[in-house]
Amino acid sequence: MGNLDIIIFIVYGLIIIVVGNWLARSKGGERNSSDYFFASKSLPWFLVGSSIIAANISAEQFIGMSGSGFAIGLGIATYEWIAAIILIVVAKYFLPVFIEKEIFTMPQFLALRYDNRIKTILAIFWISLFVFVNLTSILYLGALALKSIFGIKLIYGIIGLAVFSLLYTIINGLKAIASTDIIQVFFLLVGGLITTYFAVNHVGGNTGIINGFETMFTEIPDKFHMIIKKSDPNYFYLPGIRAIIGGIWIAGIYYFGANQYIIQKAFGAKSLREAQKGMVFAGYLKMILPFVVVIPGIVAFALSADIAKPDEAYPWILENIVPAGIKGLIFAALIAAIVSSFSAIINSTSTIFTMDLYKPFFNKNASEKRLVAVGRISGIVAMAIAVVVAPLLGSIDQAFQFIQEYTGMISPGVTAIFVFGMFWKRTTSTAALWGTVLSIPVSAAIKFIIPEMPFLDQMMVSFLIISLVIVVISLLDKKENKGLEISREIFRTDKTFNLLSIIIIVIFSAIYIVFW
Repeated sequence: MGNLDIIIFIVYGLIIIVVGNWLARSKGGERNSSDYFFASKSLPWFLVGSSIIAANISAEQFIGMSGSGFAIGLGIATYEWIAAIILIVVAKYFLPVFIEKEIFTMPQFLALRYDNRIKTILAIFWISLFVFVNLTSILYLGALALKSIFGIKLIYGIIGLAVFSLLYTIINGLKAIASTDIIQVFFLLVGGLITTYFAVNHVGGNTGIINGFETMFTEIPDKFHMIIKKSDPNYFYLPGIRAIIGGIWIAGIYYFGANQYIIQKAFGAKSLREAQKGMVFAGYLKMILPFVVVIPGIVAFALSADIAKPDEAYPWILENIVPAGIKGLIFAALIAAIVSSFSAIINSTSTIFTMDLYKPFFNKNASEKRLVAVGRISGIVAMAIAVVVAPLLGSIDQAFQFIQEYTGMISPGVTAIFVFGMFWKRTTSTAALWGTVLSIPVSAAIKFIIPEMPFLDQMMVSFLIISLVIVVISLLDKKENKGLEISREIFRTDKTFNLLSIIIIVIFSAIYIVFW
């Protein structure tokens, strides 16, 4: 990177730190837990949507999904395009329940619907998952990019990213994160699309991106199929048509509908309608993202990139194709994706620890000032653990698949207890407890007994088994349960939401018809 690139990158960093601190502190006064964890429920739809995407898109997409684009092709974009539809489902059927019941954390919902046993078990699990899988993978992949481009040692890159996030996140909470996320998403999309432009243009001999795409369609047509054939070794990751209608829905509903660091952005919205508009806006951004995070990996394959493993595809594109002067902007986009996701997960980790573990078990009468202090301390501790563990991920070939597979060990059980808890009043606490406890053993058993089964199929089978257990135990259990009283009226959405949702579904269908 040249001097201009470095200057652009430094300016970006300063903007994020200054804006994050300034906007979060602009109203003055002592910060309380509602402000710190939920931005005082003041977020407009565009901040909700951009913040969801900023939390969702990180190094695991820029680096990991580009790596899977290199190895698998356009099919890996299934995760992004299906997510756009899942966001609509969550906005229409999950958010109204959460907001009507004044839910602020996922463990809180479990305590309301079931009991404190399930709440505590999953609160501990989520904190562990966020720290040991999500935060560590984000830091590792981000540091890998720093190493590839700047030559910075992996451990120094990991520490640097953590400290950068610390400078505006830990102090100011969700308000700072949401306030800067719209800037982060701007860098992410603009910078990412510029990278794609240069990459595809290069494939076409610098004669335009249309020629570039035509060249790739001609030379590597197998990389442009959304439905992976059974003979393809990548079938294990995307099992044909079942990649659209199977386990990916289990993972998606869990991730967007029951995942604290995603749904917390909607909880910070001004109203239900504002939150729903934010989610459909996020759906449109998801439709764009494969052009940012998947196509560069396919380009690296088309150019026979000299890399040791697929996850090096995106850094290779930056190093070898993007010209000086632009590279700083692109690299800022990559770092924007990393620190925004890292910050969101840190904030949600501290939210769950403070509100669902510390307050009920250690200090029921904690003051607002104390809760904010505990949130900050727990965020710093989570960050420190992730910094220590992150270097251990160096032996993984495709980090994106690692994240999907191991998150998938719990998502079938969690999805089942949330869906049954919301929409089947007969579901009992005992049944939900068994569903929670069995989630990892059932997923692990299927993985051990049928290792050749694609992991998305494993997730679906696990979900069906756990659902059966929940139904049987609920029918046999004669104890009273805490079924939610929900009016159908809360699921009504306005014409704008419905029209925008239909357009996403039409675009999605057209993509699969063209690239079947």
